[in-house]
Amino acid sequence: MTLRTAVPGDLAAVLELAVDFYAEDGFATPRARLEEHLRHLLVSDAAHVAVITVDGPAVAFAISTSSYGLENGRIAELEDLYVAPAFRRRGLAAELIEDSARWAAGIGAAKLEIVVAPNGMDVSHLFRYYRARGFTDEGRRLLGRPLR
Repeated sequence: MTLRTAVPGDLAAVLELAVDFYAEDGFATPRARLEEHLRHLLVSDAAHVAVITVDGPAVAFAISTSSYGLENGRIAELEDLYVAPAFRRRGLAAELIEDSARWAAGIGAAKLEIVVAPNGMDVSHLFRYYRARGFTDEGRRLLGRPLR
C-alpha cells in the first residue's frame, strides 16, 4: 500500500473511483463535471488530493479543501473519501483521514471538517466511524442554494 499526493497524471484513475463513489452514494453529478472539477483540484493550492495505490492502480482517494472565515480562520474540509469495495476494512480510509488531518495542520487550519450527506440512506455508521476518529457533531446543518 502506498499513500501519496495525487498528480495530474492520476486524473483517469481518480475519476473512475469518483464516478463509482458518486453512483454508490446516490449523487447525480455528471461525469464530465466531476472530471472538470477534479482537473482543477489536482493543481489547486487550496486543495489536497491523496490516493492509495496497491500494486499499481489507485484503489482509494480523498479530497480536502481549505477556506478562510471569520469564526475559525483557516479551516479544511475532507470533502470526498472513497475506498473501492474490494479494499475496504483494511484501514485505508483511516490512513486517508490522517493524511488529510496532517495536510490541514500543515496549512495552519484550525480544524478539519467533514459533511455527511445521507441522500436518503441510513448513515449512522458513518457518524460512529468519524466520531471514533476524532470528529464531533457540532449540530450544525448545511444548507445550499443552487446558483446555476
